[in-house]
Amino acid sequence: MRKFKITVDGKVYEVEVEEVGGNESSAGTISIPQPVATKAKEELVSQKAVKSSSNPAPAKPSTAAVAGEEVVAPMPGKVLQLKVSEGDSIKDGDTLLILEAMKMENEIIANASGNIKKINVAANDMVDTGDVLMVIG
Repeated sequence: MRKFKITVDGKVYEVEVEEVGGNESSAGTISIPQPVATKAKEELVSQKAVKSSSNPAPAKPSTAAVAGEEVVAPMPGKVLQLKVSEGDSIKDGDTLLILEAMKMENEIIANASGNIKKINVAANDMVDTGDVLMVIG
């Protein structure tokens, strides 16, 4: 096994090459090239990951300051249409909004009966999994 340094587009890579001789059927192994300068950087990143895992980030606060049953986004997507307004009376199972995710329109339904206390999104808003869309009280 022989080590070589090669430069590609200004980046220096360290590679290992095994000489296989004249036998064409023998396979050689080549390690995946990795920039030499980034090895130390990766060690720093992994050290930071260890430190951050011991101090987990604080939980994302709810955007709803109103007490009630929260309706959360089950997946990331785009709010296409709101079917209710604040103050509307709804029943468990009513459609609250249409969420587009992966080119499909998904109905987000009420998980409780009551009145819409707070709506945290508008049409064309992008939401992420777990975002509070509305609060039912």
